[in-house]
Amino acid sequence: MTIQWYPGHMAKAKRQMIEKIKQIDVVIELADSRIPSSSRNPLVGEIASDKPRLLILNKIDMADAEATRRWKNYFENEGLAVHLVNSQTGEGTSSIPEAVHHLTARRRSKMEKKGYRPHADRAMILGIPNVGKSTLINRMAGKKIAKIGDRPGITTAQQWIKVGKTMELLDTPGILWPKFDDPEVGLRLAATGAIKEELLDFQDIALFLLKIMVDRYRKQLAGRYDLPELPELTGSEEDHNKLIGLFDAIGKNRGCLVSGGLVDYDRTAEIIVRDYRRQKLGFLTLEMP
Repeated sequence: MTIQWYPGHMAKAKRQMIEKIKQIDVVIELADSRIPSSSRNPLVGEIASDKPRLLILNKIDMADAEATRRWKNYFENEGLAVHLVNSQTGEGTSSIPEAVHHLTARRRSKMEKKGYRPHADRAMILGIPNVGKSTLINRMAGKKIAKIGDRPGITTAQQWIKVGKTMELLDTPGILWPKFDDPEVGLRLAATGAIKEELLDFQDIALFLLKIMVDRYRKQLAGRYDLPELPELTGSEEDHNKLIGLFDAIGKNRGCLVSGGLVDYDRTAEIIVRDYRRQKLGFLTLEMP
């Protein structure tokens, strides 16, 4: 399955961001801790130009903690400033203005040497749909300013938001990029809810999730669906049949049957995807550095 979603408003939003970048001191790039690489929009580099950048990994409460630690080290070794947050509870959010302030030290020094009083730090926050931008902004602002929801496409316009007296945030709509070169990137984005559901085939996403769990999270998978044994994947074409067999077993255990005792694949797939999104399968990270 090839997954794409790039409606017209995303192209417009990108143009508007590029127009505003001259007013910005720091670009905050928000990514999903469950898919730290796949949720980083390659267009951010083009939009951010040469501005300092802070990478924030959100939803750390939903990801594998050890995997998150490895990803943080990986990005820092690449020379990025990295911050970990849970925008729902506020964990890590209070120190974001300080992290941004650190990145603007050079700009402030230049202004002071010229005799100007530095203005409040101006940051543009960028991220893919449904990565938690609005929730993070509301948490930092201390009040409900940005619309929030559990589906992509809630934010549709830019707006400036004050964060205390030292920082101003430019909220922007979530944008994807026109083409996913790696099909698995599309599957990861679909699994985490970054793409509208009417465009998705839940069966493909469910099989993708099962493969990852068989590889790395076997105990959670077996426990959730009462599976006495799991297949061993070898990287061969036979793996697909093994995963279909596992899919059937889950459908039967969950009572997802149609006439004749056959497994209802649509219902089974939706159960697996919903369980993943609601953390019924535990703390999972869908890619490793």
